[in-house]
This record gives sequence, structure tokens and C-alpha cells, in this order.
Amino acid sequence: MSMHRKTFTLTEQQDNWVKGQVESGQFATDSEYIRDLIRRDQQVMERLATLRQALAQGESSGKPKPLDISAIKAAGRKRMKAAV
Repeated sequence: MSMHRKTFTLTEQQDNWVKGQVESGQFATDSEYIRDLIRRDQQVMERLATLRQALAQGESSGKPKPLDISAIKAAGRKRMKAAV
């Protein structure tokens, strides 16, 4: 994987925060910390896209039906008994 150099301007508070994360020993360098933040943001965005897709599928799946809580509980109990 090729690396690209970027320059960021941080406030003093932000810079102190990044330094603190490195000094805590969780990250070896500022760059490692920033890359970790980007990876986490990418994961959050992927999960959000998956959720949005599921919501859209749910909305387009047709008219909702009332829930039968008793049937749901019975099915859950049946699964629990089968798992034992």
C-alpha cells in the first residue's frame, strides 16, 4: 500500500489531545493515531450505509403487519428448548 503525505493544521487543544494519545502508549506516532481515526470513521460509515439500506428495504417491503407478541415469544421459547 502506498503512503501519501498530508499536512493538517490543529488547534493547540487538538494537538495536545493527539500527543496525549501517543504518550499513553496506544499509538506509536501521530500518524498512526490519525490513520486509526480514519479506519474507525470508515467502519462507522459502512455500518451506517448498511443500516440505511436495511431501512430502505424495510420501507419498500410492503404494508406493515401487527406484531403477535405471543407468537414471537412462543417461537423464542421453542428455539431455546431446541438449543438445549
